[in-house]
Amino acid sequence: MRLTDFKALSFDCYGTLIDWESGMVEALSGLIARAGVQLSRNEILQAHARHESEQQAQTPGKLYRDLLPIVYKRLAEQWGMPVTVEECEEYGRSVRDWPAFVDSPGALQYLKKYYKLIILSNVDNRTFSYSNARLEVDFDAIYTAEDVGAYKPSDANFDYMKAHLADLGLEAGDVLHTAESLFHDHLPANRHGLASCWIFRRHAQEGFGATMTPEKAPDIDFRFNSMADLVKAHQEEIRNG
Repeated sequence: MRLTDFKALSFDCYGTLIDWESGMVEALSGLIARAGVQLSRNEILQAHARHESEQQAQTPGKLYRDLLPIVYKRLAEQWGMPVTVEECEEYGRSVRDWPAFVDSPGALQYLKKYYKLIILSNVDNRTFSYSNARLEVDFDAIYTAEDVGAYKPSDANFDYMKAHLADLGLEAGDVLHTAESLFHDHLPANRHGLASCWIFRRHAQEGFGATMTPEKAPDIDFRFNSMADLVKAHQEEIRNG
């Protein structure tokens, strides 16, 4: 199997293209300081992952920008801090400030020359528009949790994407699903028969950060530590024919 065998790349956004963990930690820094709790970066991210995953399962139709305020409230309760509705809502808007990984825009612009690019993301459309501006590329299709009414790792998100591939002149075998999260993306990609490319952003860190621990190790077809490494591997395939 070669990268050049595929016609399209479907991307998770947050954690893969957008540095959501840095964005989360920065947006939560004020709350943590007021609470006076001593937490490592991973402890903050793991707490966020648990509350976010639970809320997504309980309210799959809730928009991400409306779901994050509930996560913030749950974190504040866990850390013993009262918060206002306005503070919670401000956290829900913080996604627009989450930075892109430095290699994401350039890598996407390069890959756009060779592939159709698809977003399959646990976000709402308005919120993604801010991230899309940071990524500096026009995606061929954008499928969000708002469109589906469910959050990954639900099969509904992957069913939705596969149902719309024909609109792009694609079949499931043409698509390489490219993501960081084993829990949200690679295990369901396995279930749906999609080839899988792991962008292992957390290769130098322990644990799973802002994603839940996967129930088992998924099958992975390609692994790179960054989007830049994916581009280098693609360029090498082209050079070598």
